[in-house]
Amino acid sequence: MAKAQPTPDPRIAGIRPERLTALATREAKRFAASRPKTRAALAAGSQHFLDGVPMHWMKDWPMPFPMLVAEAKGAALTDLDGYGIDDFCLGDTGSMFGHSPAPVAKAIRKQARHGLTYMLPTEAALAAADLLTQRFGAFQWQIATTATDANRFALRVARAVTGRPKVLVFNGCYHGTVDDTMVALHDGQTVARPGLVGQISDLSQTATCVEFNDLTAVEAALASGEIAAILTEPVMTNSCMVLPDPGFHAGLRDLATRNGAVLIIDETHTISSGLGGYTAVHGLVPDMFVVGKCVAGGMPTAVWGMTADLARRFAAYDAQRPAGHSGMGTTLSANPMQFACLRATLAEVMTAKAYARMEKGAARLAKGLSRVIAAHQAPWHVVRVGARVEFICAPGPLRNGAEAAAAHQPQVEAALHTALLNRGCLIAPFHNMMLISPATRTRQIDRLIAAFDEILTELFAI
Repeated sequence: MAKAQPTPDPRIAGIRPERLTALATREAKRFAASRPKTRAALAAGSQHFLDGVPMHWMKDWPMPFPMLVAEAKGAALTDLDGYGIDDFCLGDTGSMFGHSPAPVAKAIRKQARHGLTYMLPTEAALAAADLLTQRFGAFQWQIATTATDANRFALRVARAVTGRPKVLVFNGCYHGTVDDTMVALHDGQTVARPGLVGQISDLSQTATCVEFNDLTAVEAALASGEIAAILTEPVMTNSCMVLPDPGFHAGLRDLATRNGAVLIIDETHTISSGLGGYTAVHGLVPDMFVVGKCVAGGMPTAVWGMTADLARRFAAYDAQRPAGHSGMGTTLSANPMQFACLRATLAEVMTAKAYARMEKGAARLAKGLSRVIAAHQAPWHVVRVGARVEFICAPGPLRNGAEAAAAHQPQVEAALHTALLNRGCLIAPFHNMMLISPATRTRQIDRLIAAFDEILTELFAI
């Protein structure tokens, strides 16, 4: 007689499917029923946008239809229907220091009286450059509008000074919408990520993808002699968050140096780590440094810098370059409003005192979420990087992009997002990310923990 096979466990992240479906259905209906003004406004005014949203990716928010924001202040939003919402998404780091910090709002009002853009620098630009060096290190700086642009320009410089074609990135990475980084590792081969719109070029010709925390794979890729730059976040984000193994970043630095590759650290999300970002807090030594999002208090701004040695190498290349378009720069980048906001943020908002408050609140949130997960015996875990906290609907810790992809539970995360929003808490839509700003209050943190507990009580009830 054949041995009976065990019945497969149908649960999703430890949750019975019927409970998850019931929660998701009820919370979607609750959201839709409670926002008649938003629904009416969208019906009347969204038809002129592609797919009804100003940006294509806004369709990916998990609630039934977009929430329209009427006002944002500190760490809270008010939507069109008048609901007050504790904001832990904070523009996915863009407003990490809170919405419209007073020094930044003041700088905007002052600069608006003197013009918005004129393709020339201001005295504030000089002050901002000095503050950038104080905050992030001795780099030669350039200004962009987005971190996507900053990474794109940094890669041009790396290819220029090395004469090599490829960038090495890590499976599951995110560096904005830079084409060369939109690759994945499939059966050991670098391939274009699925879902890219209108992709026609072979991205494996300009990028090599390996797993995070795998120095052996990095070394093998560099041995090809094709790698101009290693582009990495200090911690993998915009996925289920993955921390570096001890010695991983020191190994990257050593391998880059020995193989003549440029090491680019993208701190656009890990600026949450502390004053100066993960690079300063953990003593990393990149050749190029990129940060965006919140660096100017929410004004669209990114900065990228290179060491003095790399700047000399680029100057030598640039002196021999034929006259013509460099492929770097956009008309509105380095405008006076950016510099006004940069100076205000770096001098008065992005301070050690602010980070200390953010760290304290994030530690409280991480501890509370972990306590709830343990109480319900959920097979989940919590990760924190400074002011950034994520609950991950799978056991941990995770070590690379493949494990992060496997840990991603879209059905669970979407249901939780809407359920939390119905309880007055907004978290990031694409992953379970929460940020603590200097304006976030203890009562807001405790409300989020209580809402999380209420939802898990229903999902994991015996």
